[in-house]
Amino acid sequence: MREFQAWRVPEAGAEDQGGVVTLQPDQLPEGEVLIRVRFSSVNYKDALAVTGQGKILRHFPMTPGIDAAGIVEASQAEGIGPGDEVLITGCGMGEVHDGGFAEYVRVPADWVVPMPQGIDARQAMTLGTAGFTAALALIRMEAAGQTPEHGDIVVTGASGGVGSLAVDLFSQAGYRVIAVSGKEAAASQLRALGAAEVVTPDDLQLGGRPLDKARFGGVVDNVGGSLLAGLLPHVEEYGNVAAIGLAGGIKFEATVMPFILRGVSLLGISSANCPRPLRLEAWRRLGTDLKPRHLDEVATAEIGLEQLREASQALIERRATGRTVVRIGDVES
Repeated sequence: MREFQAWRVPEAGAEDQGGVVTLQPDQLPEGEVLIRVRFSSVNYKDALAVTGQGKILRHFPMTPGIDAAGIVEASQAEGIGPGDEVLITGCGMGEVHDGGFAEYVRVPADWVVPMPQGIDARQAMTLGTAGFTAALALIRMEAAGQTPEHGDIVVTGASGGVGSLAVDLFSQAGYRVIAVSGKEAAASQLRALGAAEVVTPDDLQLGGRPLDKARFGGVVDNVGGSLLAGLLPHVEEYGNVAAIGLAGGIKFEATVMPFILRGVSLLGISSANCPRPLRLEAWRRLGTDLKPRHLDEVATAEIGLEQLREASQALIERRATGRTVVRIGDVES
């Protein structure tokens, strides 16, 4: 193995000094599997780490990047061998363990997912944590009884990475999707992804009553805060609400009324620490029946490592839509 390039943050509070540097093989952390990375992606958590606007990185110096897809270079793990195409999402990578914004990663074997049949490395990173999270929402909601016949699915923060993939996934699964976004320019793209309606949060005209007219079969919420609180009283009996994001705040005020009078379920979707059997099943399905139809449209940008700061800032400032894929090194080599 040779020296390699990585985006490195030198120390806490010095994220503005982060950038592409050359590292030596012995600077990689411990792990049974060495992977030559071909693609990564920019998630909201990555943007917080790169810009320093969130305390994501737990020690320094550190390489951010919670996603990676590539080819196994060396392995000490049974069932994983050189040449295997694999991916990693979450599991602490890019937080407590050097991450995917590098030409090489070394990780524990139980973090590694075989590349699902039906998708390649670039498509895997177009999905990345965002697509994996959207798939978990669908799988968990359906396990709790959600069906298309139950009613419309509201997807909040629909122009973002998780939101746009959720629109695609749920519409493909037969649900009528109402996409909620404050970005008027994203409306045509969301309709192309399968949204039956595209509305702003104000268009929803949510009331302030603890239990209001039931209008929605379920919700995939990427926003949190007052929007999540406002939607709960409008969910049909035994509908499900998947809580994923916090762009609108970490707190919300609600009552128990939707839960005890309508049987509504609030499902927390945590992708980073997902049990391995469910992780493998979700990725298997993302290569088969849950594979989004519009991955090329969802991947709105492809950048190199040198453009990470600009892309991260755009995501923080909500100027970005869809998914930003990061091309690592020479992907053809």
